[in-house]
Order: sequence, then structure tokens, then C-alpha cells
Amino acid sequence: MKRLAGFSTLALIVSSTSGCGWLWGDDGYFRDRGSDYLAAHETAPMEIPAGVQMRPLEPLLPVPQQVASPRNGDKYEVPRPQKLQVVEQASDFSLQRSGERRWLVALRSPAQAWTAVRQYFADNGFAIAEERPQTGEFVTEWQRPGDLDGSLARHLGNGSTETRVRVRVEPGVQRNTSEISILSAQRPAGSSADVPFAERPEHPNVDAALLDGLLTSLASGQQGGPVSLLAERQYDAPDRVAMTQDGSGNPILELDTDLNRAWSSVGRALQAGDVRVDDLNRSLGVYYINLAEGAVNPDERPGFFARLFGSEPDEKEIEARAQRYQVRLTDVGNSVQVSVEKNLDTVAPADVAQRILRLIQDNLG
Repeated sequence: MKRLAGFSTLALIVSSTSGCGWLWGDDGYFRDRGSDYLAAHETAPMEIPAGVQMRPLEPLLPVPQQVASPRNGDKYEVPRPQKLQVVEQASDFSLQRSGERRWLVALRSPAQAWTAVRQYFADNGFAIAEERPQTGEFVTEWQRPGDLDGSLARHLGNGSTETRVRVRVEPGVQRNTSEISILSAQRPAGSSADVPFAERPEHPNVDAALLDGLLTSLASGQQGGPVSLLAERQYDAPDRVAMTQDGSGNPILELDTDLNRAWSSVGRALQAGDVRVDDLNRSLGVYYINLAEGAVNPDERPGFFARLFGSEPDEKEIEARAQRYQVRLTDVGNSVQVSVEKNLDTVAPADVAQRILRLIQDNLG
């Protein structure tokens, strides 16, 4: 009872005082402390006793140097946010480095990259001495700086030397990508010595200048336009294609080329022959095909109403009429053998295998 009377007396005293500034105002006990940070200041750094070793201490919450002061009469204006940096679209061509080695990676098929790279060197005054599209390599003639475009000439010496270049366009790690490397060789001007290309770069500055110029040209769109199907076939078409048989009498197609280019050319031949490729495994060298369906063309998808009213076959229909086979590429010495299997343990019937292989042969080149 006494406690209740005490609370009542306290409440009466509080209510009878003039205002509540001492309790809630700017100087009150329960004042708003939300803006106290504006008047904050740094204190003296902590002093460590002599003889004590410890790592330096950094302030955890340093006071900003530019804070609006509540004491000045000017209205503080919040600064406008900085404009977003416009990020340019990533190029399809990039320069890669690993130790002394430098090369370009192009998001282009080797056939497209080959055509663009060869055109770049021809446009800048290089004469092509040898070219081997089947291995993705060409070599220029021995040339003096004065024979070349002015932007490249200054990187090739002062006229007392001659330079030739070997350019390689190889399939990249990912599908439809290419790796482009350049290696130069030099000899005294007027010499007839046949200086071979070294295993490692002997003139890295020259190689770098040529790569930089090629990268600038490709990235700016001056090269690398559309490539005709004929140009692609000429790039990786095998030197020799022969229909023959293996030791068990099964029909095979023998391609006189390396596995990388055989894989590319066979895939394009299946597309040109209107054969559906359901899946592929590059490491195993296998294309999984379905003879009952045409080749997949992403530009010819059915429209909305065609899909709505069921004109596009569903998965059950496709599965019911499927004729699935495997086209396998096997690296044998200096050539590649293409065979057809029903599955991993069964070869395809001879007439079916021969029909598929003949279709591939007709579309190789």
C-alpha cells in the first residue's frame, strides 16, 4: 500500500511540473541520440606501455572527414550518385598468356578464324609461301619491313633484317572456338639461309606486335565476317576420303586428316546431310544420331500456334519412330576411321552403315 502511494505521489509531482523538457527534450534524460555521430571526434591513440610489442592498431570506426555540421545554417545537400560505368560488350577475341607463350582465343570455328587471320596478313603485305588448311597452318615469305604495312613495319627491325611468320589456327578447348598462335623467324637482309622456326619464341616483341595488331583488327570487325560453306569445307576437308572395310568386313570411312579436323568436318557433314544429332561426346569421338528426324535448326523452330495446336511432335512420338545409331571416330596412325554402331556392343547393319557413311562422304567436300 505504501509503495502504491509512493508511485502516485511521484506521478503527481511529474504531472504538476511545468513541461517535461528535463525528461524528453534536447537536454532531457531520454533525449534523441540519433545525431550524436555528427559531433563525434577522434580521441588520442592508445598508448602502449614501454617494452610491450604488438602489431599496429587501426581505428575500427574512423570518423569521416566530410560530415554535415548541425551548427552551420546552410542546408546540407546529399550528393547525386555517380553514373554507372557503361560496360562494353565483351569481344569474341581475347589475348591469353602463359609464361612466354601468347595466343589469341576466338569464339569462332577454326574455319572462320582461318579465313579471317589469313586475310589480315594478306591485307598487310605478307605473301603466303605455304598453307596447309588441313593442319591449320600457313607460313609467309621472307620479307623486309618496307614490304609491309607501315603500322607493322616499325616492329620488324630497321630494314637490316628479313622476317617470316608461321601462323597456326587450332581448335580450342570448347566447341566452335579457336586458338591462334604466331611465331616469327628473322635473318640478315639479303641472306639466303633457311632459318628454321624455333621451338620457343626468339623474337617475342615481333610476335606480340603481330598478335596485338591481329587482335585489334578482329575485335574491330574488320575481319571475321561470314564464311561460305565452301570455305569451311576447304579448311578442314580431308586430303583423301576412302570407303573401305575393317578386319571384320564392316564398312568404314577412312579420312586422311587429324582427329580434331575430322571431328569438325564429320559434324558439319551430318548437318549438311540433314541428320539429327541428339547428343555427342568429343572425348569418346561419338555422334549420337537419329535417322528418323531431320537435323536440328534453331532458326526454324515452330511458331506459337504450331506448338499450341500440336503440329510439333511430342517426345513419345519421336521416341516411337526413333532410329538411333552412333557414328564413331577413331584415331588410327595418321588417319581417322569413321564407323557406325547400333550401340556400344553392336555394329550397325552393313546397309545402314554404308548409307550413313556414304552420306558423310558426299558432304565432306
